[in-house]
Amino acid sequence: MEAATACYDCRVASKGRPYRTFVVDGFEILVGRGEADNDHLTFDVAAPGDLWLHVAGGTPGSHVVVRNPGRGDVPAHVVEVAAAAAAWYSKARGAPRVEVHLCHARDVHKPRGAPAGLVELARHKRIKVTPATPATPMT
Repeated sequence: MEAATACYDCRVASKGRPYRTFVVDGFEILVGRGEADNDHLTFDVAAPGDLWLHVAGGTPGSHVVVRNPGRGDVPAHVVEVAAAAAAWYSKARGAPRVEVHLCHARDVHKPRGAPAGLVELARHKRIKVTPATPATPMT
C-alpha cells in the first residue's frame, strides 16, 4: 500500500501531552514522544480495540495508536497515514519504504523486566509505506 502524503482533514492538538495528536477523517492518531511516553500511550491510553503501529525490524521509533471507539474497521486511508507517521517518527525516516507492524492494542504486551518502550506482539500485520507526517502542526 502507498502512504498518503497529503491529508485533507488533519488537525493537530498536542500541546502539553506526552504524545502528538492528529485527527484524520474523524479518527484520532496518537504518536508517542519518547520511550516512557510510548509505554504510557500503549498501556494506559490505548483501548484494547484501538489499532497500534510501530516500525518493524526492531528499529527505534514512536508507538502510534489509532483510536477506534466504534470498534469498526478503520479506513485504509487512515491506516496508511498512521503507518506513514510511525515511519516518519522513527530512525527509519530517511528510507524510501519502511515496513510497519500493526495490530490491536490488546495484542501488545510488555515482557517482564523490559526497558521502557520495548514490547512484544502476539499477532500482527505488515504494511509498507513511505515515511510522511500526517499534517503540519497548526499554530
